Amino acid sequence: MKEIIIIGGGLAGCEAALQIAKEKIPVKLYEMKPKKFSDAHCSENLSEIVCSNSFKSNLLTNACGLLKEELRILGSYLIEEADKNSVPAGQALAVDREKFSEAITRIVEENEYIDVIREELTYIPEESIVIIATGPLTSESLSEKIRELTGEDRLYFYDAAAPIIEKDSIDMNIAFYGDRYEQERALDEPEDSWRERIKGNPESYINLPMNKEEYEKFFEELVNAEIVTLHDFEKKEIFEGCMPVEIMAKRGIDTLRFGPLKPVGFTDLRTARRPYAVVQLRQDNAEGNLYNMVGFQTNLKFGEQKRVFSMIPGLENANFVKYGVMHRNTYIDSTKLLDKTYKVKNKDVFFAGQITGVEGYVESISSGFVAAKNAIVLYNLYKNDDSNILEEYEKEKVVYDEKTVIGALSKYISTENENFQPMNANFGILPELEIKIKDKKQRNQAFADRSINIIKASVKWY
Repeated sequence: MKEIIIIGGGLAGCEAALQIAKEKIPVKLYEMKPKKFSDAHCSENLSEIVCSNSFKSNLLTNACGLLKEELRILGSYLIEEADKNSVPAGQALAVDREKFSEAITRIVEENEYIDVIREELTYIPEESIVIIATGPLTSESLSEKIRELTGEDRLYFYDAAAPIIEKDSIDMNIAFYGDRYEQERALDEPEDSWRERIKGNPESYINLPMNKEEYEKFFEELVNAEIVTLHDFEKKEIFEGCMPVEIMAKRGIDTLRFGPLKPVGFTDLRTARRPYAVVQLRQDNAEGNLYNMVGFQTNLKFGEQKRVFSMIPGLENANFVKYGVMHRNTYIDSTKLLDKTYKVKNKDVFFAGQITGVEGYVESISSGFVAAKNAIVLYNLYKNDDSNILEEYEKEKVVYDEKTVIGALSKYISTENENFQPMNANFGILPELEIKIKDKKQRNQAFADRSINIIKASVKWY
């Protein structure tokens, strides 16, 4: 009888453990913290949120929002806890990272079917069903075993996190609350009524407007600031979705203004006009006293972060409680190694989380969910002493329809691709609609309607 072992207590690993335990199947969850920490982790809790605290949009017309809704219908434990521990973030789902991790740690450790083992596992148990969910910061010793298992020499790229600021240190005489377009002053709207309408809505982003002169001075200092380990960046192993702000800025003076500093949909309180650029801050905890800099993943030296980011109007006296960091991310070439269930071909080993090449919190949770459902199938086949495990597994494995985001991600990471790189949830990986729809919002809603109907029907079977 084979036991199920999960290596890694992050988002994917915890979701997998809870799904397996739901079937009253015992599972061992290995987590190396607190005996050993990666360069980016600092909390002893499971499912620690290292980078942004945002799980992205909740809108069904957004692919990540649709994926969250799919997972809610399917019964994801981590999405349920994220909803319970959310903080104001407009149309997005953002969490209090500490309370979220504490909640996951509690429900995992209290589950009678989950044995949490706080030590580093440096090998892959051959006689067990194994889910490797060690995430983007897999230890070097286990990375070596993964290289042996997969036959891959290179298992990494680079990722970055944004700084976190104390709210009380933000100059609210310059900064203003507001979500894009909701805060913007209409052409025929009197200035007095506009100011009254947008005044003090704490359930929005904090926005820091910049005029042309302020932006250009900031830009000049940003692109010339000192960074850490420049030689690592020269390898061009940075994932586009987490591009450090200073690297993005070097692509051109207006790149940031068309990206994370886009001013469209805002009006500057100081001028009652659209600003030249806008820096957004998103609430990072339930108390609302910490905010992170949206899109400001960085590898600047800490002193340079303080100097350059304090040039942003409203942050002149900002207290940075956490500076941005750059760290190594590990991922395998899943397109050659895995099937649509995240299982290594011809082995009783699954991978889950960002190590598979799915990029993002919700995407990682979805991969842990799928891997768990199929580890359960494999476990039951061994339990019933089936004589032809591989053949029966092919018949019984759980594969979600590629017209759903959860299914499309599974297909993406398991379809051979010479230019494979980590992928976020997006509508581009879904099959085309049966009817062409020109309007983007209506088209995305049609994708969502189709997916939700498929997922609701699948619940009866899975």
